[in-house]
Amino acid sequence: MRSVCRVFFDATRVFLRPNLGFILLFATACEGRESGEVPPSGRPNIILVMADDLGWGDVGFNGNTTIRTPNLDSMAQEGLILNRFYAGAPVCSPTRGSVLTGRHPTRYGIDFANTGHLPLQEFNLAETLRAAGYRTGHFGKWHLGTLTKIGTDANRGGARNQKHHAPPQLRGFDTCFSTESKVPTFDPLVKPENAGGTWWAALESNQKRLAYGTSYWDQNGKKVTSGIEGDDSELIVRKTSDFIEDCVETKKPFLAIVWFHAPHLPVVASEEDRRPYADWDDYAQHYFGCITAMDRAMGQLRETVETQGISDNTLIAFCSDNGPEGQARRDQEDHRRGPGTAAHLRGRKRDLFEGGIRVPAFLLWPGKIAAGQSEVPMSTLDYAPTLIDLLKLPQSPNVNFDGISLNPLLQGKPFQRSQPIVFNSRRQAAVIAGDWKWVSVAAQPFTTVYPKVPQQEEMLFNLREDAAESRNLADQFPNKVAELNVVFSDFMQSATKDRRRHGIK
Repeated sequence: MRSVCRVFFDATRVFLRPNLGFILLFATACEGRESGEVPPSGRPNIILVMADDLGWGDVGFNGNTTIRTPNLDSMAQEGLILNRFYAGAPVCSPTRGSVLTGRHPTRYGIDFANTGHLPLQEFNLAETLRAAGYRTGHFGKWHLGTLTKIGTDANRGGARNQKHHAPPQLRGFDTCFSTESKVPTFDPLVKPENAGGTWWAALESNQKRLAYGTSYWDQNGKKVTSGIEGDDSELIVRKTSDFIEDCVETKKPFLAIVWFHAPHLPVVASEEDRRPYADWDDYAQHYFGCITAMDRAMGQLRETVETQGISDNTLIAFCSDNGPEGQARRDQEDHRRGPGTAAHLRGRKRDLFEGGIRVPAFLLWPGKIAAGQSEVPMSTLDYAPTLIDLLKLPQSPNVNFDGISLNPLLQGKPFQRSQPIVFNSRRQAAVIAGDWKWVSVAAQPFTTVYPKVPQQEEMLFNLREDAAESRNLADQFPNKVAELNVVFSDFMQSATKDRRRHGIK
């Protein structure tokens, strides 16, 4: 444990000034084992689940009364609901990288969706746990590099992007059932002959089934060509369940990464899943329906864990990769493009306002994590350092995490985050530090080449008093603006050094 603690102390000095509060907090996590820590008899199984473009307000446990999510609601209520949980970025690829590395994607070149890849030399949770005796499996959307060097697949696959070839099996995963990027959420590899100009039209019985242009790939780099009809979320969970059952049979602890496609476009739902939403337009029916199908798949995943008798030794974490799809559209009164909702939060996917990065999330570990709710800011960046700390795994002092260990929270101890959460997405920058949030929109992208571009607009919000980010307090608290600006600047300098180490411009 001493080596793990040392890594975290070193990590905090990379882009932040020394913070006594954080040191005291983490020292608590490094004390002797209490409830919530790994039992002497064995290590817990880990299931990290992520929806795709699911808004903060798209689930019942966050107040949605339209979309039916009974399984998610039950799991959340029995677990710990994370009311201020943040995706690592406002788009999918960077967030996914943050889950596996505990590090900000700016450090290793995944600046946006469909850009870069997960470098081989980057810290990787799957590789680390496999080395510790875990079986590792990836199921669903990958989006951290291309899956084939031959032909074409999805957005970037094929010969033209060989430098970005980085399939899960080359990044620490024993078992794979993976797509490069998005697929239809029902019958995932096909599309209707004529979708009427939309991405949410289901196939009719008399329509020709056209190839969507992507594939599922296994750990051998082979296309999966059979058994891939029906709801995509349920298909992913069936593959995950097979993996879990095999791990239990062989008495191996496991890490299962389950990254659903729902409700990312193209949203397609079965007739059965559309029926409860018959009073809504077609787009909403498919959107709501594919979320309900994903919820049912989550119930099936939980059933697998329970029937295998491993509930009390399995940690399930659920979140989304960013806020709901949707940019302003003039023909809609509520200025949405899409039925997803961030509830009362400002912004949507691609924004660094709360609606783009605050996502629905919970932790479930029966008997280990007490039911309740937390208002502490947390992030997908925290997954990797938390698990490394939880499992007491040695870690190289060269790895500088941007996330922190949440072990005190898992143990039911008093917990306040002292380390800020930093965001960088093209022309937007943000820093969350406790109740304060600094947001900057620049005239040109914040890159490692130009880490200090002139700010076009700077905003400061107190999220405890104004979660909707409706009152800009920048003029009232210039010292706080300056303080968080320095945090961001220090981070960019640190990220620049890491990118150079990876050979990324």
